[in-house]
Amino acid sequence: MKQLIRPAWLSRVLALVVFTVLPLSLSANTAGDEIEYLLETVGDSGCMFIRNGSHHTSEEAEDHLRTKYRTGKNYVNSAEGFIDKLASRSSLSGRPYKIRCEGEREQNAEVWLTERLQEFRSENVTQQ
Repeated sequence: MKQLIRPAWLSRVLALVVFTVLPLSLSANTAGDEIEYLLETVGDSGCMFIRNGSHHTSEEAEDHLRTKYRTGKNYVNSAEGFIDKLASRSSLSGRPYKIRCEGEREQNAEVWLTERLQEFRSENVTQQ
């Protein structure tokens, strides 16, 4: 019986795929899924978003953040990066975005979005 001989590099490549790439593709949520969830949550929230002193509806805020994400997604590789680099402050003035939801106090968008992300992850862990 003839024995199959594989080059040593092929074994390393297969190990790399099995132990690094495959687990990433099997993860429950990708950064894109989490960012999309955050964008939809902003739009559906009914909260008032304050950007550079101007008040905007939740739908307007979602549209604005989608535009920022479309143009800046090469600079983020996680939902936390999206929150930190694109969704928390004005790229022009540097002023933090604020959110005011009915019955709640005004807060920084960074805090609000981070809380929504944590809720999303908690819900998805319990569903698995």
